[in-house]
Amino acid sequence: MRSILMVPATLLILVASGCAKDPVPLPASASAPGSGGSAGSTAAGRAQPAPSPSADAAGGTSRTAPGGTDSASAASGARPSPRDFSDVAALKDVYFDFDKYDIRPGDAKILDANAAWLKSNERHLVLIEGHCDERGTPEYNLALGERRAKAAMGYLTALGIQANRISIVSYGDQRPVCTERGEACWAKNRRAHFLAKPG
Repeated sequence: MRSILMVPATLLILVASGCAKDPVPLPASASAPGSGGSAGSTAAGRAQPAPSPSADAAGGTSRTAPGGTDSASAASGARPSPRDFSDVAALKDVYFDFDKYDIRPGDAKILDANAAWLKSNERHLVLIEGHCDERGTPEYNLALGERRAKAAMGYLTALGIQANRISIVSYGDQRPVCTERGEACWAKNRRAHFLAKPG
């Protein structure tokens, strides 16, 4: 009799302790992988991190703005308007591999020249725009464009350019320089573009 009562009690304990609970969803991370890594996955059937507010190297915060995400330097206190900046022939674009934001050796030389110009024009502020090709969702491309702009900014600050002179903005795939479909065209759109203005 005692063993007959033990079986239902044991089953009750097993059922109560073994009930499945709803899994707690973990937030998707939009943080940048380590140097040389992929920026994540694209729309080709893989997970896509959503862009999230984060601090840039200058201490500003990322903000979503019409036409892109913008990270402004803390020194100015307010986000500079991209309309205030203009192209400077001496500041050249750098380009990125598909779904990457690491600086390639050939583009490092371009950034070295950009840094030299900024050192000789100390009163100028610079805006770095991050751009992507059309593949991927708009949200993913905004996050990837921001990582590309931050990678270029990080390279410049490592060369001694003050972070408070640099602002970044991401336009994702919204401002292509080439609209044809194909790798030759897409490669032109995966870029960090530099604009400047007197400070």
